[in-house]
Amino acid sequence: MIYNTSREAIIIREYGRNIQRYVNFTKTIQDKKQRQTAAENIIDMMLTLNPQLKQSQDYQKKLWTHLFIMADYNLDVDCPYDDISHTKEVPTPPVIPYPQAKIQMKHYGKNIESLIQKAIEAEDEEQKKEIVQIIANFMKMAYLTWSNEEVDNKLIKADIKALSKGQLKIHDDIEIEISASVRNENNNNMKKRNGKRKPGRNNKNRRNNR
Repeated sequence: MIYNTSREAIIIREYGRNIQRYVNFTKTIQDKKQRQTAAENIIDMMLTLNPQLKQSQDYQKKLWTHLFIMADYNLDVDCPYDDISHTKEVPTPPVIPYPQAKIQMKHYGKNIESLIQKAIEAEDEEQKKEIVQIIANFMKMAYLTWSNEEVDNKLIKADIKALSKGQLKIHDDIEIEISASVRNENNNNMKKRNGKRKPGRNNKNRRNNR
């Protein structure tokens, strides 16, 4: 018995193994005219197998592109679309530098440090107070999302002071709030987690005494 794992890989699975075999065979045809006819027949079969492609714009161009992909761009035929590449192009992905900055409190994220720096640099005191309010609300929301547990506003204020290295003044009248949707989601998560806990000894005894 021959398993599919031991066979040649299918480049585009939606067309099946037989189409892939036909493409491979077409590459071996020596006569240019016969090879062209075979390629056009493959296009027709691909469309028959996937008629939903007709709903997309330029579906014929997409079929020819798929044909060259399945042929590993090694198919000498005349394509009706000049802008389709007949040669395999391997794009070089850009090098993305890994961020080296260290996050002081990961559960708040890196952006919160940028906001705190913006608040420190704000010259207008009212604007500074508004930014601190936004920061505090966001930090409480992030903390609840991270821990699923209630958090004391004193902790949020202490963390703001620590992250700003004492440069931000936290007013006593500041009210740290979160949206009702976040609070409800947090409560639902706590209920689900509590519901998964195994019954304790007292619950077992209560059931046995019934």
